[in-house]
Amino acid sequence: MADRKPENNGVSSQSSLPIPAFEPPKKPKRNMYAIACTLLASMTSILLGYDIGVMSGAAIYIQDDFKISDTQVEILVGILNFYCLFGSAAAGRTSDWVGRRYTIVLAGAIFFVGALLMGFATNYAFLMVGRFVAGIGVGYALMIAPVYTAEVSPAASRGFLTSFPEVFINFGILLGYISNYAFSKLPEHLGWRFMLGIGAIPSVFLAVVVLGMPESPRWLIMQGRLGEAKRVLDKTSDSKEEAQLRLADIKEAAGIPENCNDDFVLITTKHSHGEGVWRELLLYPTPAVRHILIAAIGIHFFQQSSGIDAVVLYSPRIFEKAGITKNTDKLLATIAVGTTKTIFILVATFLLDKIGRRPLLLSSVGGMIVSLMLLGVGLTVIDHSDHKLTWAIALSLSMVLSYVAFFSIGMGPITWVYSSEIFPLKLRAQGCSMGVAVNRATSGVLSMTFISLYNAITIGGAFFLYTGIAMVAWVFFYTLLPETQGRTLEEMEQLFGTFFKWRSTMKEVKKKEAEAKGQIQMGSSGQS
Repeated sequence: MADRKPENNGVSSQSSLPIPAFEPPKKPKRNMYAIACTLLASMTSILLGYDIGVMSGAAIYIQDDFKISDTQVEILVGILNFYCLFGSAAAGRTSDWVGRRYTIVLAGAIFFVGALLMGFATNYAFLMVGRFVAGIGVGYALMIAPVYTAEVSPAASRGFLTSFPEVFINFGILLGYISNYAFSKLPEHLGWRFMLGIGAIPSVFLAVVVLGMPESPRWLIMQGRLGEAKRVLDKTSDSKEEAQLRLADIKEAAGIPENCNDDFVLITTKHSHGEGVWRELLLYPTPAVRHILIAAIGIHFFQQSSGIDAVVLYSPRIFEKAGITKNTDKLLATIAVGTTKTIFILVATFLLDKIGRRPLLLSSVGGMIVSLMLLGVGLTVIDHSDHKLTWAIALSLSMVLSYVAFFSIGMGPITWVYSSEIFPLKLRAQGCSMGVAVNRATSGVLSMTFISLYNAITIGGAFFLYTGIAMVAWVFFYTLLPETQGRTLEEMEQLFGTFFKWRSTMKEVKKKEAEAKGQIQMGSSGQS
């Protein structure tokens, strides 16, 4: 060893470095296997998107065919959100029992039955039965897609991958709008049946292809199936080292000793199938869990209470109020809404892991506030004018597009990304199901009262109300939601628990990380 030292004498330390050391570190490639898995799982969200989009147009023809009132239309359109509650509530426990993958298959199968029942409905009551069954399937899909994608995704690209469910919700909405226009030329009693019934086709495809996906590694470890989990983590991580770190973190969260490397471990804790979770989540939560719960429920509540489903579900009526009276023209205008939403959600997927959750969310809600306010102004001016005002019509239409664009670039995807990544492992399925329940209940209230609301306070007044709610949302997000970008799922609890003082907690966490990193570097330099 000693005779090697003189070889470096007289040589500068810089010249001894290999050339690659001067090159910037290469950005790791995205894990294509993880992307494929999350894509397939996220496709279940098409079911909700398609139903939202298609019902906005189908309701026009159903009302004429069955001769139902505006109140019955409100119930028909919005009731699916309440039916979703049964599905999302059951999905948390189901996914803990049978696994994330088979829960996705079950979601597709239930929606398939519901779509067929709606397509063959002979009266309003029969149609409502179909809505109930389809709603159960949608509730399952909404809860399980973001949970599975968060648990499969590497930390570096989790925001990108976990935003896929929202991407497919938007894609489903666009497909629903296109279906409305495509079948609007058929006889009235057939057109809406094809619009609703054709939704059964993607659910069959989804139920089949999902069987080729691996199970969630976190669920496998909760069942003690370490061997299978290791293989899945090796495939879905960006490197072998990351796979080992993820495995160690999940084992620690599941209460499995670090030195335990058996392929199968007998899990004796009560959390392997979700028992006792509600106790820790609601009755005796730690400060961190309470903060997480408030953040998750809050972001889901404000996503819907700021009016997105009112705009998407009733866009034909909004366009009618803005001066577009022909049905086919209204349906064409809704396609523009769906296209805008889809384009901007795709932009958001590439920004989530680069910009971070908070900057995108706050910018998104700020843009929504301005758009809603100007939309309210435009519609109010049109309402109080006795002649056609082109500028007010143009303002209203452009603000609808602006609103859905700002929503899709932040509030839309971040709600699902954020709520699926912040819960501790043992509480994740049930915690996410609570978020989905709040999301759908809020959406149901808004969509079932929108017509009555704008009849009571004018359509412009309705959007001024949504503007106020969006302002409250911005303050809530700014004060209570810490940044989670780049954190592993097992690190989340460190960021929560101090509520409005989370910034000081974040500084402490970063300080400790910097100190630990410095110690590692000193240790490695001392060894060399």
